[in-house]
Amino acid sequence: MLTDPKELPVIHLLTHALARRIASMVMDGASAVRLFNGFSEGYSDLSIDLYGKTLLIFNNADEPASQQVDIQSIVDIYTQSLPWVEAVLVKERHGKDNAARKGKIIWGDKANDRILENSVWYALDLQINRDASFYLDTRYLRLWALENLAGKSVLNTFAYTGSLGVAARVGGANQVIHLDQSKVFLNLAKQSYRLNHLSWKEGDFITGNFFTHIRPLKDAGTLFDCVFIDPPYFSTSPRGRVDLNQNSASLINKVRPLVAHNGWLVTVNNALFVAGEAYYRTLQELCMDGYMSIETLIPVPEDCTGYPETIRRALPANPAPFNHATKIAILRVKRKDQRLH
Repeated sequence: MLTDPKELPVIHLLTHALARRIASMVMDGASAVRLFNGFSEGYSDLSIDLYGKTLLIFNNADEPASQQVDIQSIVDIYTQSLPWVEAVLVKERHGKDNAARKGKIIWGDKANDRILENSVWYALDLQINRDASFYLDTRYLRLWALENLAGKSVLNTFAYTGSLGVAARVGGANQVIHLDQSKVFLNLAKQSYRLNHLSWKEGDFITGNFFTHIRPLKDAGTLFDCVFIDPPYFSTSPRGRVDLNQNSASLINKVRPLVAHNGWLVTVNNALFVAGEAYYRTLQELCMDGYMSIETLIPVPEDCTGYPETIRRALPANPAPFNHATKIAILRVKRKDQRLH
């Protein structure tokens, strides 16, 4: 039942959310968990994650110093309940300088540089960007890749730090090509390969614009058993525009010709104001020609969404039939030419 978050003090919201996670999750000092989703759990100025032994506090307040609860009190709550925590990092969304926005260690000496999820190691650089270099909301999608892509060829577009492709390779994929605009991000993906004792060859990591590199792959007739498309909410370049409010269908159609017969096209739309029903309808319309179908929807873990008894506020747009604004769908593709390679 939704309640007015103003009726509850922030400390109560934090401790209630933490107790719910402790009761249902294994937290072992190596894994990554969202401890508090401030937007849905009652205090949007805060979001708090745990990456192994590092507590990451996102201070989302317009004026970072205007928090209703001081940062030290937050640190005390979590370090007392999670005694293995060795460092606390704070990122100020509206910080005055880039260093504040990327994060500063306020307690302890060093942030974790890796986490373990479903027996897969992922390299971290918690200060590489305004986010954490690793998306917790796609945890079940990584598990799907780990369990379903053995022996498959994979294209991971908008790869960021490569976690989807890393899961696929650990799961036995025989080829994964990562494509991202940033060499810095892809270097972190390579570090994940090292942590898992994976090899790679030239061409497995492509730095460059999505629109620039997709065209040559199509012109060459290259096909993949699975293509991931997990773009940012919005970006623009001379080569093309990404806007998940407006052009999800266009992006999906750009990579659809790269999927082999009976292969998968995996789409992620994280637009907060795009309703789940509207996005699902977009996918249905893309499937109307009979050559693509919606195979399954992948949910976002409850620690990321909030639990029924901890949620205080609804999302701006109803995500149903998805369970969160991060809307993940696995599409099955058929080809008229039935080409497999």
